[in-house]
Order: sequence, then structure tokens, then C-alpha cells
Amino acid sequence: MKRSLVILAAGIIAVAAAGSTIAALSSSAPAGKPKQMALYGHVTSIAPHGRRLELRFDPALWLTGVAAERACNCGPGRVANDYFIVDETHRLLTFVVRRDATVTIVTAHDYAVPITVRELAQIVAGKNPKHRDLLEPKAGFWIRIGAKYPNPIVALGQQYQP
Repeated sequence: MKRSLVILAAGIIAVAAAGSTIAALSSSAPAGKPKQMALYGHVTSIAPHGRRLELRFDPALWLTGVAAERACNCGPGRVANDYFIVDETHRLLTFVVRRDATVTIVTAHDYAVPITVRELAQIVAGKNPKHRDLLEPKAGFWIRIGAKYPNPIVALGQQYQP
């Protein structure tokens, strides 16, 4: 009789230990979605749509390290400028963009020039209303997307590409 109680107690302890391990693992995992998301890609247009501004975006992967080496098939230490961009589908995504979103672009003289969303829309359309010395007008952007519907873009930063 004593032996069966010992086995039963050992079984209860093992189940409790396993349950606390599972609880510890699940409590260390992030709960829910992130407050903001960042994506890299190319802005193809910014235009009004009803009362909103909509941005069309061609997402891509900005890779560094081993991921870049394997994606470009160039071997260890041979990735040009330490990055490789994978842009295979060219599928355009539509995002709402806040009119007061923070926007920075790269010019020949400065790597972080703040501009308005309206000016960016003109630059993307091929105009340059303030005659900025654009370093790379077609360079990609990092966009930061808010977490609440309609999940607007709250910031855009052009990526310098040597």
C-alpha cells in the first residue's frame, strides 16, 4: 500500500512539474501582435483615396549575414556592401498613410532629410518640387505600420544604399 502511494505522489509531482514548465514557456512567449510592424520595400505611389491617402508598396526582404550569403549564392564574406535584397514577386500592397507621418529621405549631402508625405508623393511621381539633390530616388524605404485599424503607416525612412 505504501509503495502505491509513493508512485502516485511521484506521478502527481511529475505532472505538476511538466505543467509549470509549459506555463513558464508560454508565459515567456510574447502575448499578441506587436504594437507596430516594420517592412522594407519600394513605394510606387501615394495618392488620395476618398478621405484617406493610400500608399502602394512593393515589399522586399533586406538581408544581411548568412541569410544574404545564401540568398545571393555568392559565398561567405562576398555579399556586396553587406546586404542583399530579395524582391521576387513585385506584388503591390496598399496601406493607408497618415498625412502627418514622419518621412526622411537620403540626399547627396545628408542621410536623413525630413520631408512631408505630400512632398514624398511628388518625388515618387517623378517630380522634385523643392529641387532636392536626391541621392537615389528609387531607393527603398522602411515603413512603420501602426497596430490599430486601419493600420496606417506612421513613419517612412529611406534606406541608404551604397
